Amino acid sequence: MNQILVTEKLYVTPELRRKKKIYKINFFLSVFLICLLFSYYIYAEYDKNRSEEISQEILSRLDLGGNFDEIEDNTTARVENNVLIVTIDETGSNNEEIDITKLAKDIETYIQNVENNAGQEAETIPQETYKTNSGAEYVTDAVLKIPSLDINYPVLKTADEHIDEVLKISLVKYWGRNPNEEGNYVVVGHNYKNKKMFGKLPDIQMGAIIELTDLTGTTLKYEVYDKYIVDPNDTSCTSQKTGGKKEITLITCRTYGTQRQVVKAREIK
Repeated sequence: MNQILVTEKLYVTPELRRKKKIYKINFFLSVFLICLLFSYYIYAEYDKNRSEEISQEILSRLDLGGNFDEIEDNTTARVENNVLIVTIDETGSNNEEIDITKLAKDIETYIQNVENNAGQEAETIPQETYKTNSGAEYVTDAVLKIPSLDINYPVLKTADEHIDEVLKISLVKYWGRNPNEEGNYVVVGHNYKNKKMFGKLPDIQMGAIIELTDLTGTTLKYEVYDKYIVDPNDTSCTSQKTGGKKEITLITCRTYGTQRQVVKAREIK
């Protein structure tokens, strides 16, 4: 019995104690790293959601076309092909009489307004300047919408050195002239796994419609005619040689940033 106890005591050597101590240290370090990575993941998701909220706040503050839901006038007048069309909605109260004199004056005023505004350029909405937490400034350049993918984001514009930072907030103009002008309007966006920003862009189909609204409130429709994948250093898709046509190029990351998804669209006339 004594021999067995002595043998067991001799078996627990200083070297074994050292290894057990190292094992405990490694175990606690592993647990700490797992907790740290999990916390980082939670923060990253929170940051993405917060950025999404900021982009939608910017979108809601834009007035690119007006809200007609609150109009209660049952009589409307519009011009189509140089012909004045007056529509009277009779779904309202049947006891309400129509004031023909007032209607005639309203039509006359409408025609005068159309004539006075003829040939005038559309009023441009002022670009409000925003700042990130680090002080990087950016403005809204347009609104891009892809109905088939449920994508609807403001396109922001900033200095080249701030593009990576502003990309966390929304889509960003990368290259080109003003939106809806002749040339190639290039927009970049993150491909998030939660399908935010351009997360759904790789699924876009040929012939899909892209709507681009500029700061005058003008919306043009573009049809997708090409999509392909390139290396990150291939910038040929940003060329402005469009033969006088209006085009849009959308770019996002693929395969963990080792490639780029490119989508090309051309204005529908």
